[in-house]
Amino acid sequence: MLFNSFSFLLFLPTVTLLYFLLPHRFRWMLLLAASCLFYMAFIPVYILILFVTIVIDYYAALRIEATRGRSRKLFLIGSIVATCAVLSLFKYFNFFNENIGYVSRWLGIAYEGIESSLVLPIGLSFHTFQSLSYVIEVYRGRQKAERHFGIYSLYVMFFPQLVAGPIERPQNLLHQFYEKHGFDAERVSDGLRLILWGMFMKVVIADRLAMYVDAVYAHVAVSSPLSLLIATYGFAIQIYCDFAGYSNIAIGAALILGFRLMQNFDRPYAAASVSEFWRRWHISLSTWFRDYVYIPLGGNKATNGKRYLNLLWVFLLSGLWHGASWTFVV
Repeated sequence: MLFNSFSFLLFLPTVTLLYFLLPHRFRWMLLLAASCLFYMAFIPVYILILFVTIVIDYYAALRIEATRGRSRKLFLIGSIVATCAVLSLFKYFNFFNENIGYVSRWLGIAYEGIESSLVLPIGLSFHTFQSLSYVIEVYRGRQKAERHFGIYSLYVMFFPQLVAGPIERPQNLLHQFYEKHGFDAERVSDGLRLILWGMFMKVVIADRLAMYVDAVYAHVAVSSPLSLLIATYGFAIQIYCDFAGYSNIAIGAALILGFRLMQNFDRPYAAASVSEFWRRWHISLSTWFRDYVYIPLGGNKATNGKRYLNLLWVFLLSGLWHGASWTFVV
Protein backbone atom coordinates (compact mmCIF):
# COMPACT_ATOMS: atom_id res chain seq x y z
CA MET A 1 0.00 0.00 0.00
CA LEU A 2 1.35 3.43 -0.93
CA PHE A 3 0.73 6.61 1.04
CA ASN A 4 -0.45 8.46 -2.06
CA SER A 5 -3.25 5.98 -2.74
CA PHE A 6 -7.00 5.94 -2.12
CA SER A 7 -6.56 2.79 -0.03
CA PHE A 8 -4.36 4.63 2.48
CA LEU A 9 -6.90 7.45 2.62
CA LEU A 10 -9.34 4.92 4.08
CA PHE A 11 -6.76 2.82 5.95
CA LEU A 12 -5.26 5.49 8.23
CA PRO A 13 -8.53 6.96 9.64
CA THR A 14 -9.87 3.45 10.25
CA VAL A 15 -6.74 2.33 12.12
CA THR A 16 -6.64 5.60 14.08
CA LEU A 17 -10.29 5.31 15.16
CA LEU A 18 -9.88 1.69 16.26
CA TYR A 19 -6.59 2.47 18.00
CA PHE A 20 -8.11 5.07 20.31
CA LEU A 21 -11.25 3.02 20.92
CA LEU A 22 -9.35 -0.08 22.01
CA PRO A 23 -7.95 -0.58 25.53
CA HIS A 24 -4.20 -0.01 25.69
CA ARG A 25 -3.32 -3.69 26.15
CA PHE A 26 -4.85 -4.59 22.77
CA ARG A 27 -3.41 -1.74 20.72
CA TRP A 28 -0.18 -3.46 19.77
CA MET A 29 -2.23 -6.29 18.25
CA LEU A 30 -4.20 -3.82 16.15
CA LEU A 31 -1.05 -2.05 14.94
CA LEU A 32 0.64 -5.34 14.09
CA ALA A 33 -2.42 -6.60 12.20
CA ALA A 34 -2.74 -3.26 10.40
CA SER A 35 0.97 -3.35 9.50
CA CYS A 36 0.61 -6.87 8.09
CA LEU A 37 -2.39 -5.77 6.02
CA PHE A 38 -0.48 -2.69 4.84
CA TYR A 39 2.48 -4.81 3.77
CA MET A 40 0.43 -7.58 2.17
CA ALA A 41 -1.25 -5.07 -0.16
CA PHE A 42 1.91 -5.45 -2.30
CA ILE A 43 2.52 -9.22 -2.68
CA PRO A 44 0.78 -11.08 0.18
CA VAL A 45 3.09 -14.10 0.28
CA TYR A 46 6.10 -11.83 0.85
CA ILE A 47 4.96 -11.37 4.45
CA LEU A 48 6.68 -14.73 5.02
CA ILE A 49 10.06 -13.20 4.09
CA LEU A 50 9.57 -10.53 6.71
CA PHE A 51 8.50 -13.16 9.23
CA VAL A 52 11.70 -15.18 8.65
CA THR A 53 13.99 -12.17 9.24
CA ILE A 54 11.98 -11.18 12.33
CA VAL A 55 12.32 -14.68 13.84
CA ILE A 56 16.07 -14.83 13.09
CA ASP A 57 16.89 -11.46 14.64
CA TYR A 58 14.51 -11.89 17.58
CA TYR A 59 16.15 -15.13 18.74
CA ALA A 60 19.66 -13.96 17.83
CA ALA A 61 19.27 -10.94 20.12
CA LEU A 62 18.04 -13.14 22.98
CA ARG A 63 21.04 -15.44 22.57
CA ILE A 64 23.46 -12.50 22.33
CA GLU A 65 22.15 -11.13 25.63
CA ALA A 66 22.21 -14.53 27.34
CA THR A 67 25.72 -15.61 26.31
CA ARG A 68 29.24 -14.37 26.91
CA GLY A 69 32.55 -14.50 25.09
CA ARG A 70 33.01 -15.61 21.50
CA SER A 71 29.48 -17.01 21.21
CA ARG A 72 27.98 -13.52 21.36
CA LYS A 73 29.91 -12.45 18.28
CA LEU A 74 28.98 -15.64 16.45
CA PHE A 75 25.28 -15.01 17.06
CA LEU A 76 25.73 -11.41 15.89
CA ILE A 77 27.54 -12.48 12.71
CA GLY A 78 24.98 -15.20 12.06
CA SER A 79 22.13 -12.70 12.40
CA ILE A 80 23.80 -10.14 10.11
CA VAL A 81 24.67 -12.74 7.46
CA ALA A 82 21.20 -14.30 7.48
CA THR A 83 19.39 -10.94 7.31
CA CYS A 84 21.68 -9.58 4.59
CA ALA A 85 21.38 -12.85 2.64
CA VAL A 86 17.62 -12.32 2.32
CA LEU A 87 18.20 -8.76 1.07
CA SER A 88 20.93 -9.90 -1.33
CA LEU A 89 18.80 -12.67 -2.81
CA PHE A 90 15.93 -10.40 -3.75
CA LYS A 91 17.82 -7.20 -4.50
CA TYR A 92 21.10 -8.33 -6.06
CA PHE A 93 20.54 -11.78 -7.55
CA ASN A 94 19.58 -10.51 -11.00
CA PHE A 95 22.39 -7.94 -10.96
CA PHE A 96 25.06 -10.55 -10.27
CA ASN A 97 23.45 -13.06 -12.61
CA GLU A 98 23.54 -10.57 -15.51
CA ASN A 99 27.14 -9.57 -14.84
CA ILE A 100 28.30 -13.18 -14.62
CA GLY A 101 26.71 -13.61 -18.04
CA TYR A 102 28.58 -10.59 -19.46
CA VAL A 103 31.93 -11.79 -18.11
CA SER A 104 31.31 -15.35 -19.30
CA ARG A 105 30.53 -14.21 -22.84
CA TRP A 106 33.62 -11.98 -22.83
CA LEU A 107 35.72 -15.00 -21.84
CA GLY A 108 34.02 -17.16 -24.42
CA ILE A 109 32.34 -19.35 -21.82
CA ALA A 110 28.81 -20.56 -22.41
CA TYR A 111 26.52 -19.34 -19.65
CA GLU A 112 22.78 -19.36 -20.10
CA GLY A 113 22.09 -17.68 -16.79
CA ILE A 114 19.51 -18.54 -14.18
CA GLU A 115 16.00 -17.37 -14.84
CA SER A 116 14.47 -15.63 -11.87
CA SER A 117 11.05 -14.11 -11.34
CA LEU A 118 11.95 -12.63 -7.96
CA VAL A 119 10.41 -9.24 -7.27
CA LEU A 120 12.03 -7.00 -4.67
CA PRO A 121 9.72 -6.87 -1.63
CA ILE A 122 8.61 -3.34 -0.91
CA GLY A 123 10.64 -1.65 1.84
CA LEU A 124 13.01 -4.62 2.25
CA SER A 125 16.12 -2.40 2.39
CA PHE A 126 14.59 -0.26 5.13
CA HIS A 127 13.37 -2.93 7.51
CA THR A 128 16.58 -4.95 6.95
CA PHE A 129 18.63 -2.05 8.30
CA GLN A 130 16.16 -1.47 11.14
CA SER A 131 16.47 -5.13 12.17
CA LEU A 132 20.28 -4.96 11.98
CA SER A 133 20.40 -1.85 14.16
CA TYR A 134 18.42 -3.68 16.85
CA VAL A 135 20.71 -6.72 16.94
CA ILE A 136 23.87 -4.56 16.90
CA GLU A 137 22.58 -2.36 19.73
CA VAL A 138 21.80 -5.46 21.83
CA TYR A 139 25.32 -6.74 21.15
CA ARG A 140 26.82 -3.41 22.21
CA GLY A 141 24.80 -3.50 25.42
CA ARG A 142 22.88 -0.32 24.60
CA GLN A 143 19.53 -2.06 24.22
CA LYS A 144 17.86 -4.84 26.17
CA ALA A 145 16.70 -7.76 24.05
CA GLU A 146 12.94 -7.51 23.54
CA ARG A 147 11.16 -10.51 25.10
CA HIS A 148 7.74 -9.75 23.63
CA PHE A 149 7.77 -11.29 20.15
CA GLY A 150 4.70 -9.30 19.08
CA ILE A 151 6.21 -5.97 20.14
CA TYR A 152 9.49 -6.76 18.39
CA SER A 153 7.58 -7.73 15.24
CA LEU A 154 5.74 -4.41 15.44
CA TYR A 155 9.07 -2.58 15.79
CA VAL A 156 10.19 -4.02 12.44
CA MET A 157 6.79 -3.77 10.73
CA PHE A 158 5.29 -0.52 12.07
CA PHE A 159 3.36 0.58 8.98
CA PRO A 160 4.13 4.35 8.90
CA GLN A 161 7.85 3.73 8.38
CA LEU A 162 7.73 0.24 6.84
CA VAL A 163 8.00 1.24 3.17
CA ALA A 164 10.46 4.14 3.10
CA GLY A 165 11.69 4.85 6.61
CA PRO A 166 12.81 6.66 8.62
CA ILE A 167 15.10 3.80 9.66
CA GLU A 168 14.47 3.83 13.40
CA ARG A 169 16.69 2.78 16.29
CA PRO A 170 15.33 0.49 19.02
CA GLN A 171 16.14 3.02 21.76
CA ASN A 172 13.77 5.54 20.18
CA LEU A 173 10.89 3.35 19.04
CA LEU A 174 10.58 0.12 21.05
CA HIS A 175 9.64 1.70 24.37
CA GLN A 176 6.92 3.78 22.68
CA PHE A 177 4.87 0.65 21.99
CA TYR A 178 4.51 0.15 25.75
CA GLU A 179 3.40 3.73 26.41
CA LYS A 180 -0.28 4.63 26.53
CA HIS A 181 -1.13 7.33 24.02
CA GLY A 182 -4.31 9.25 24.66
CA PHE A 183 -6.14 11.19 21.98
CA ASP A 184 -4.59 14.66 21.66
CA ALA A 185 -6.30 17.03 19.22
CA GLU A 186 -3.23 19.28 18.94
CA ARG A 187 -0.95 16.31 18.21
CA VAL A 188 -3.40 14.96 15.63
CA SER A 189 -3.54 18.39 14.02
CA ASP A 190 0.27 18.50 13.83
CA GLY A 191 0.32 15.03 12.29
CA LEU A 192 -2.30 15.95 9.69
CA ARG A 193 -0.34 19.08 8.73
CA LEU A 194 2.77 16.96 8.19
CA ILE A 195 0.79 14.50 6.07
CA LEU A 196 -0.75 17.27 3.94
CA TRP A 197 2.61 18.97 3.45
CA GLY A 198 4.17 15.62 2.56
CA MET A 199 1.37 14.90 0.07
CA PHE A 200 1.87 18.32 -1.52
CA MET A 201 5.62 17.71 -1.86
CA LYS A 202 5.09 14.22 -3.31
CA VAL A 203 2.01 14.58 -5.52
CA VAL A 204 2.02 18.24 -6.54
CA ILE A 205 5.75 18.98 -6.82
CA ALA A 206 7.67 15.71 -7.27
CA ASP A 207 5.20 13.86 -9.50
CA ARG A 208 4.61 16.93 -11.72
CA LEU A 209 8.34 17.59 -12.09
CA ALA A 210 8.90 13.92 -12.93
CA MET A 211 6.77 14.29 -16.05
CA TYR A 212 9.12 16.96 -17.45
CA VAL A 213 12.36 15.42 -16.20
CA ASP A 214 11.54 11.95 -17.54
CA ALA A 215 10.55 13.36 -20.94
CA VAL A 216 13.83 15.28 -21.28
CA TYR A 217 16.04 12.46 -20.00
CA ALA A 218 14.34 10.02 -22.38
CA HIS A 219 15.43 12.18 -25.36
CA VAL A 220 18.80 13.56 -24.29
CA ALA A 221 20.22 13.61 -27.85
CA VAL A 222 17.55 15.97 -29.16
CA SER A 223 17.07 18.10 -26.03
CA SER A 224 18.47 21.62 -25.89
CA PRO A 225 21.17 22.56 -23.37
CA LEU A 226 18.65 24.75 -21.54
CA SER A 227 16.15 21.86 -21.31
CA LEU A 228 18.86 19.57 -19.92
CA LEU A 229 19.89 22.19 -17.36
CA ILE A 230 16.30 22.72 -16.21
CA ALA A 231 15.72 18.96 -16.06
CA THR A 232 18.86 18.43 -13.99
CA TYR A 233 17.89 21.03 -11.40
CA GLY A 234 14.32 19.82 -11.64
CA PHE A 235 15.42 16.31 -10.81
CA ALA A 236 17.23 17.56 -7.69
CA ILE A 237 13.99 19.14 -6.50
CA GLN A 238 11.95 16.12 -7.60
CA ILE A 239 13.98 13.53 -5.69
CA TYR A 240 14.02 15.68 -2.55
CA CYS A 241 10.28 16.37 -2.58
CA ASP A 242 9.52 12.74 -3.40
CA PHE A 243 11.54 11.27 -0.55
CA ALA A 244 11.17 14.03 2.05
CA GLY A 245 7.45 14.22 1.27
CA TYR A 246 7.07 10.50 1.87
CA SER A 247 9.02 10.80 5.12
CA ASN A 248 6.77 13.64 6.29
CA ILE A 249 3.70 11.50 5.64
CA ALA A 250 5.25 8.65 7.65
CA ILE A 251 6.20 10.90 10.56
CA GLY A 252 2.78 12.57 10.50
CA ALA A 253 0.86 9.27 10.42
CA ALA A 254 2.85 7.99 13.39
CA LEU A 255 2.37 11.27 15.28
CA ILE A 256 -1.42 11.03 14.96
CA LEU A 257 -1.23 7.72 16.86
CA GLY A 258 1.16 9.19 19.43
CA PHE A 259 4.49 7.87 18.13
CA ARG A 260 7.43 10.16 17.44
CA LEU A 261 9.73 9.08 14.62
CA MET A 262 13.10 10.66 13.96
CA GLN A 263 13.51 13.55 11.53
CA ASN A 264 14.72 12.34 8.14
CA PHE A 265 15.41 15.58 6.23
CA ASP A 266 16.49 19.01 7.46
CA ARG A 267 16.59 21.45 4.51
CA PRO A 268 19.58 19.67 2.91
CA TYR A 269 19.93 22.10 0.00
CA ALA A 270 20.57 24.90 2.49
CA ALA A 271 23.76 23.13 3.63
CA ALA A 272 26.98 25.13 3.44
CA SER A 273 29.25 22.12 2.81
CA VAL A 274 29.17 18.54 1.55
CA SER A 275 29.55 17.08 5.04
CA GLU A 276 26.73 19.29 6.34
CA PHE A 277 24.58 18.16 3.41
CA TRP A 278 24.95 14.51 4.49
CA ARG A 279 23.97 15.48 8.03
CA ARG A 280 20.74 16.92 6.63
CA TRP A 281 19.87 14.44 3.83
CA HIS A 282 18.18 11.12 4.68
CA ILE A 283 19.38 11.50 8.25
CA SER A 284 18.24 8.06 9.41
CA LEU A 285 20.34 6.34 6.72
CA SER A 286 23.43 8.57 6.90
CA THR A 287 23.58 8.20 10.70
CA TRP A 288 23.06 4.43 10.29
CA PHE A 289 26.14 4.17 8.08
CA ARG A 290 28.05 6.50 10.39
CA ASP A 291 27.31 4.48 13.55
CA TYR A 292 27.45 0.94 12.15
CA VAL A 293 30.02 1.17 9.34
CA TYR A 294 32.13 4.36 9.38
CA ILE A 295 32.94 4.59 13.10
CA PRO A 296 33.61 0.82 13.53
CA LEU A 297 36.06 1.07 10.60
CA GLY A 298 37.97 3.80 12.44
CA GLY A 299 36.06 6.91 11.41
CA ASN A 300 37.88 10.21 11.71
CA LYS A 301 40.39 8.80 14.19
CA ALA A 302 42.27 6.94 11.44
CA THR A 303 45.03 8.36 9.25
CA ASN A 304 43.94 10.45 6.27
CA GLY A 305 44.42 7.57 3.84
CA LYS A 306 42.44 5.16 6.03
CA ARG A 307 39.75 7.78 6.62
CA TYR A 308 39.26 8.27 2.89
CA LEU A 309 39.13 4.51 2.43
CA ASN A 310 36.50 4.31 5.18
CA LEU A 311 34.45 6.98 3.40
CA LEU A 312 34.79 5.07 0.15
CA TRP A 313 33.49 1.88 1.78
CA VAL A 314 30.55 3.75 3.30
CA PHE A 315 29.49 5.32 0.02
CA LEU A 316 30.05 2.13 -1.95
CA LEU A 317 27.72 0.26 0.44
CA SER A 318 25.31 3.19 0.39
CA GLY A 319 25.24 3.10 -3.42
CA LEU A 320 24.53 -0.63 -3.47
CA TRP A 321 21.84 -0.17 -0.82
CA HIS A 322 20.08 2.36 -3.05
CA GLY A 323 20.05 0.15 -6.14
CA ALA A 324 21.52 -2.92 -7.82
CA SER A 325 23.25 -1.40 -10.86
CA TRP A 326 26.69 -0.12 -11.85
CA THR A 327 25.46 3.48 -11.82
CA PHE A 328 24.83 3.18 -8.09
CA VAL A 329 28.23 1.54 -7.59
CA VAL A 330 29.94 4.41 -9.41
